[in-house]
Amino acid sequence: MEPQSRVYVAGHRGLVGSALVRRLEAAGHRSILKRTHAELELGDAAAVRRFFETEKPEYVFLAAAKVGGILANNTYPAQFIAENLAIQTNVIHEAYRAGVKRLLFLGSSCIYPRDCPQPIKEEYLLTGPLEATNRPYAIAKIAGIEMCWSYNRQYGTRYLSVMPTNLYGPGDNYDLQTSHVLPALIRKMHEAKERGEREVVVWGTGTPRREFLYSDDMADACVMLMNLPDERFDFILAQYQPPLINVGCGEDVTIRELAETVAKVVGFQGKLVFDTTKPDGTMRKLLDAGRLQELGWKQRVSLHAGIVSAYSAFVSDQYAELD
Repeated sequence: MEPQSRVYVAGHRGLVGSALVRRLEAAGHRSILKRTHAELELGDAAAVRRFFETEKPEYVFLAAAKVGGILANNTYPAQFIAENLAIQTNVIHEAYRAGVKRLLFLGSSCIYPRDCPQPIKEEYLLTGPLEATNRPYAIAKIAGIEMCWSYNRQYGTRYLSVMPTNLYGPGDNYDLQTSHVLPALIRKMHEAKERGEREVVVWGTGTPRREFLYSDDMADACVMLMNLPDERFDFILAQYQPPLINVGCGEDVTIRELAETVAKVVGFQGKLVFDTTKPDGTMRKLLDAGRLQELGWKQRVSLHAGIVSAYSAFVSDQYAELD
């Protein structure tokens, strides 16, 4: 990608998309195409077609998606599968029609089987049953991977799927009804501290293990992949079938350890109560990021440092809303 290349970031206001925009702007990109949901409904095939025909992006980061934690996935399964299928189908197909040079489709580690070996390699895709609590979302993302692979095979496109581990950072979703575990813990503990409460309830047993990656580290990986020389990019597409690369740090912690770290960062000194009537989800999801690391990428932000930054951004946003 050249600084003047027309780059479309679908979902630029979300956790993933906003990190990609920050990374692209820092690299000097001057033609970043951004549309809010109100400006462009990605579920509307005709609207997406008009956008691609008018704006003619050369590169696409497909980071737009309906996302959420266990509660949201269990509550809105139909929306999770229908909206995600519509978004990725429209964007991928219109990217093909518009002659986009490269597309990066962002998925999630939940695409992998619930009980597959750890750490999770890309080739474990479709080798076993999915976790029931997020199966509709996972199936939608698997369909997106298959769509990228199919278009590459039939039309000679250059579409790569990247599967990030659990992400967090500035621009995260802190709605307790739809958020993932880390932002939910940050908000719960911040509000408990502010109210002087003595305990915070954490869903599940606290024993599942999760891997977390700061969103700006993920953006570094994605921009690096999009900038690979043609021969290297094409080699990846030819070597990996489907065209899939994990993005993770290779280290995980228990939910209990995560909650204790968040409590220290936030300054909450009360008791953590684990509600064992609530689901744990998959017991472990640790990605094998060997393919990415072989290309030269390394994590820069530690979990503790990342939580400090995320909490600082959360507090700043809270004060901004009050103003």
